[in-house]
Amino acid sequence: MHLSSVLYALSDPIRLSIVSELHKLGECTCGGIEVSVVKSTMSHHVRTMREAGVVNVRVQGTQRFLSLRKNDLDEKFPGLLHSILNAYDSSSDTQLPK
Repeated sequence: MHLSSVLYALSDPIRLSIVSELHKLGECTCGGIEVSVVKSTMSHHVRTMREAGVVNVRVQGTQRFLSLRKNDLDEKFPGLLHSILNAYDSSSDTQLPK
């Protein structure tokens, strides 16, 4: 897990909204997160976050369950995720067009 990869993964508004939802909801399926993108684009975003070490993907049958790797991120980069999510929640970026 590298800082540049994590920051890149969190730099996209769609991915940031996904991370914010995972932070609020905990583990959920890809379809359980409301985003205004097609499945292939969602898959791209999930892969980018998984490869950066931001999320964990658990496969159960045909479903993919996403969870935020809070503990790993806090251990490697203390306070980073908390700061980014606080800034995101207080910004106007939380109002993405649907």
